[in-house]
Amino acid sequence: MKAVIERYNCLKEEHEQLLNPPSELKFWRREAAVLRQQLQSLQENHRQLMGEQLYGLSVKDLQNLENQLEMSLRGVRLKKEQMLIDEIQELTQKGSLIQKENLELYKKINLIRQENMELHRKVYGTRDANEAGGNAFVQYGLNNGEASHLPINLRLSQPNQNL
Repeated sequence: MKAVIERYNCLKEEHEQLLNPPSELKFWRREAAVLRQQLQSLQENHRQLMGEQLYGLSVKDLQNLENQLEMSLRGVRLKKEQMLIDEIQELTQKGSLIQKENLELYKKINLIRQENMELHRKVYGTRDANEAGGNAFVQYGLNNGEASHLPINLRLSQPNQNL
């Protein structure tokens, strides 16, 4: 209970000070001075990190600045390396998916090729495709390293005029 009363009194005093124009003005002037000092310090630090205005620094200060820059550079390099590793992994996964898709498409091509050969056997029997009555016969092959000796048979046929 005592802590609650103390906190109430403290907040009450702060509120009264903010309502008092002269003390509020002093508060904001102090706050502005502190912020100006912080800004000036940050600007000086930035200039030193950029290699400017080093004339007032001792050897020890320069060594500390160098160490700070090396640690920052190490962090940048680690971040860059991690981003490249992530990108390589992502591209590897995409490549693997494309390779699987390619394999599936190749299997579909082989299935269509087999169906084409079956249809050819049904239409022409056991005769050779080259003896099939003068129809245009074109062979196309895909080479992906697997069963490249199996051709894809495409055929142009004349329309049936008896209909």
